[in-house]
Amino acid sequence: MRVRSGILGLLFTLALSAVASADVAQVGHRAPDFNAPLSNGGNLKLSSLHGKAVYLNFFANWCPPCNEEAPDVNALQKKYKNRNFVVVGVDERESASRANDFLHKYGLVYKAVVDDSGSLMQPYGAIGLPVHVFIDRRGNIKLVRNGEMSKPDIEKAIRSIL
Repeated sequence: MRVRSGILGLLFTLALSAVASADVAQVGHRAPDFNAPLSNGGNLKLSSLHGKAVYLNFFANWCPPCNEEAPDVNALQKKYKNRNFVVVGVDERESASRANDFLHKYGLVYKAVVDDSGSLMQPYGAIGLPVHVFIDRRGNIKLVRNGEMSKPDIEKAIRSIL
């Protein structure tokens, strides 16, 4: 009986995982759209950036790797801005003022949206911070990376969507 219930439990867990992963965006598929408040006012709808290469950088003030990466992400935004490339910071579970503090702390030239509920991370399969999502000009996901990335790795991913 114990073996049978163990197998049934495993099958149930696998079935739940399959259902959950069906809701998670996948490389090669359209990026889930969102409409989120900008930290400095107004809203940003991801689909309004169609035709641009987009790098979603999920971050939070309290996240040490997010703080370490911010200057590099900013430098790459500046380097590729004339190639129809845009970085969108996604501040997770913080207020607009905290997002603006982060932008000002590093002199970031890109905009940030505020995801105070954490709902924007879920469709991208994010399991922590930072999270990097690279979206090509057709709106398709090219790469999703959970965890810290080096500047050369970020730049390589950016070049793959230009």
